[in-house]
Amino acid sequence: MPFGPLGRLDVERGTVIASLNRVVDLIEADLGAEIDIARIAAGVGTTEYHLRRMFSSLAGMPLSEYVRRRRMTVAAADVLGDANLLDVAVRFGYSSSEAFGRAFRAVHGASPAEVRRDGGPLRTQQQLRFRLTVEGNSSMNTRIADRPTFRLVGFTARVPLIHEGVNPHIQAHIASIPAAEHARLKALSDTEPAGLLQVSADVDPDYAEGTELIYLHGVAIAAGTPVPEGLDVIDVDRGAWAVFLASGPYPDALQATWAATATEWFPSNPWRLRAGPSIVSILDRAPDFSTATTELWLPVERAD
Repeated sequence: MPFGPLGRLDVERGTVIASLNRVVDLIEADLGAEIDIARIAAGVGTTEYHLRRMFSSLAGMPLSEYVRRRRMTVAAADVLGDANLLDVAVRFGYSSSEAFGRAFRAVHGASPAEVRRDGGPLRTQQQLRFRLTVEGNSSMNTRIADRPTFRLVGFTARVPLIHEGVNPHIQAHIASIPAAEHARLKALSDTEPAGLLQVSADVDPDYAEGTELIYLHGVAIAAGTPVPEGLDVIDVDRGAWAVFLASGPYPDALQATWAATATEWFPSNPWRLRAGPSIVSILDRAPDFSTATTELWLPVERAD
């Protein structure tokens, strides 16, 4: 059956947008209550993990940060009134005026008492509204790979998450690995994803910049391959992976592709993120790493 003004792709994207707006409405309905993100995710037919990642990517802030900003925006009206500040704190889900005051200052830059006295400053977080924008003028080179269990082996470090540009903490970690170890690692690779890999694991569900993650510089090996001494190991469960090819200036082209997975690919396809590491495979690169061809591997599952 042919589609009208909106094709199948746009209907699917519209469903995702409607789900995110439903999440915003549920949050707004009771800002003073403890927000059960898992329940909200189930109510809109997805998982908490996928919901947090999509919200963060599309809103430009973690879901938890949006909730805090909205609470403090609405609470400001009560702070400017005559209500007891402890009563205001309790109304918005805080057990003490001290905890409320810390959250209030983090958003507005002043304490509730100072705002009550001076009338400000106040920083408003408007209620978000997600809208469908039909673009689709560029295609994404993507494949779905079903992989058995495998292992990621190499050298790990805890580093902060940085969304744009080169991560100097990762650079320093890689530079600290002797050249002989890079060669040894590459020789160990015996399964997909192929070659030397950049692995991000234990990432904050809200994908908040500055939060710590485990970064592994290493390779993938089959589940039964022996692991040499001195290497860290991340075991990876069986499952499906969405694999995105990116080519161009590094890391800009890779980061642009990563962003497009949230704005274009996931809203247009019947897949959602599942928990697990994200993996970047370097297929080819310039000697100075100014340009590169990479594959971005993201763990996925079929959406209900």
